[in-house]
Amino acid sequence: MIRILIVEDEKPISNLIRMSLTREGYSCTCAFDGASAADLLEENQFDLILLDVMLPHVDGFELMEYIRPLEIPVIFITARDSVADRVRGLRLGAEDYIVKPFEVIELLARVDVVLRRYQKCDMVLRIDGLEIDTCSMQVWRDGTEISLTRTEYELLLLFARNPHRAMYRETIYERVWGGEYPFGSKAVDLHVQRMRKKVGWEKVLKAVNKVGYRLEVDP
Repeated sequence: MIRILIVEDEKPISNLIRMSLTREGYSCTCAFDGASAADLLEENQFDLILLDVMLPHVDGFELMEYIRPLEIPVIFITARDSVADRVRGLRLGAEDYIVKPFEVIELLARVDVVLRRYQKCDMVLRIDGLEIDTCSMQVWRDGTEISLTRTEYELLLLFARNPHRAMYRETIYERVWGGEYPFGSKAVDLHVQRMRKKVGWEKVLKAVNKVGYRLEVDP
C-alpha cells in the first residue's frame, strides 16, 4: 500500500486531505509541525510527502533540505502563492506546488501523476476476477486484456477502491470528470453502462435509486 506523509498544521485541512486520500486506498500519516515530520521520516518509509510551507518549529522549505537526500517525492501545499515561493519550492526539489484553497479532485489528480512518475503505484489491484494494473492502466479478466477508454478506466478504479459504498452521481462526476455535475447530465450513466458491460459487472455494479451506483463485491 502506498504510504503518504501529510505535514500540515491546520487540522481541518489535514483531516480533509487524510480522509480524501484514505478513500482512494492510500495509507496516511499526519504530522502537524516540521520537527515531528522529521522524527517520522527517521522511523518510517513513505512514498510521497504532502508538505505545507508555513509550519511551527521547522518550516516546509527548511524541512525540504532534510527530505531531499531521502529521494521521496514532495508536493508543496501552501497559501504562499507568490512566483518566488513557487520557484523556490520547485528548485528545492519538489515535484509540484499546490496553492490553497484547492479542490480535492485536483489534489488527487496531482498525487496520482507524481506517483506514476516515480512508478509508485498500488501495482495490481485484484477484485471480482479482475486484475487492474494501476501503473500501466491495463485491465485483465482471466488473462484477457479488456480495452477501456480513459474515462471507463477511471470509473472502474473508483468503484474498485470503494466496494459496497453508494456513490452519488455528483461525486462520481467530480472524481472522474472534474468540476461540478451538470444538472440532468447522462454522462455518468452512459459511461457506467459501457464500462460494466466490458468488465462483466452487469450484476454486481448496481444502480441505487436517486443516488447513483454501488459495487457489491468483496474487496
